Amino acid sequence: MAGSGSKPIPRVQALGPVRAIGALVRTMRPRQWVKNVFVFAPLVFDEKLLQPLPLARTILGFLILCLLSGAVYVFNDLQDLEKDRQHPRKRRRPLPAGELDPRVAWGAAFVLPAALAYPAFALDPFFALIAYVYWGLNLAYSLWLKHRVILDVLTLASGYVLRVAAGVPLVRVERFSPWLYLCTLLLALFIGFAKRRQEILLLGENARNHRAILEEYTVRFLDEMMGVVMAATIVAYSLYTFSAPNLPSNHAMMLTIPFVLYGVFRYLYLIHVRGETAPPDELVLRDRPLLLTVILWGMAAIAILYLF
Repeated sequence: MAGSGSKPIPRVQALGPVRAIGALVRTMRPRQWVKNVFVFAPLVFDEKLLQPLPLARTILGFLILCLLSGAVYVFNDLQDLEKDRQHPRKRRRPLPAGELDPRVAWGAAFVLPAALAYPAFALDPFFALIAYVYWGLNLAYSLWLKHRVILDVLTLASGYVLRVAAGVPLVRVERFSPWLYLCTLLLALFIGFAKRRQEILLLGENARNHRAILEEYTVRFLDEMMGVVMAATIVAYSLYTFSAPNLPSNHAMMLTIPFVLYGVFRYLYLIHVRGETAPPDELVLRDRPLLLTVILWGMAAIAILYLF
């Protein structure tokens, strides 16, 4: 029975197989799988996007990472089940809403990674090693690291770098610049700090009840950290555009810097002036100018790499 003043715990609904599978898939958060596109970075920036074999191997690696990350989301929701029931948005997820049986979720959280082990190693042993380091790191995050200030955001950022690293053995890279690892890390740190900021603003006084680590952060501190990280991102990306060995010798990649600048300034405008509280990965899909900027940057970078 729920305690005094608390909301009743939803009963697990008796769903048919099709609806139960649908609830499990939603718990795996397919909308978040777009983050795994970072595995394509070595393919694109090593100029092998048009080669069928590296492209096929990277697509398979992307699918494996999507399923592994889905298993991580299921495990994370199981760990946060009680707190998610108090969250204004997360309480609608299948587990806290009672649409998915926790026993089914526990099975999927570990059976799925076990089933993916053979395909991952068959694709490439080094890819499999990095993919399962990513999986293990995320389990450690759910159990311990998310309760450690700053380490929680660094762990999330490391996940993005591991996605990029996972793509390297799939394409047998020859000219992939290490600058892209640094740019990925800095961008991911920005996303992590921005998410913490969003949670504090959205949850208000109940922030600590949902996630204890939020007590260690303030909006002002996060704004300062985001400023530092974004300045470093702009500098690192600018250095990459004229110092990476695989880029055109005429430094045409520097033409993409304005897209990065506008994207940064547009996001800061949205959160500081427009008061947006959506996470960056959701906001980029909702705000048309920001989404258009990302698309134009990608098109410009590919054109410069493959046509110059």
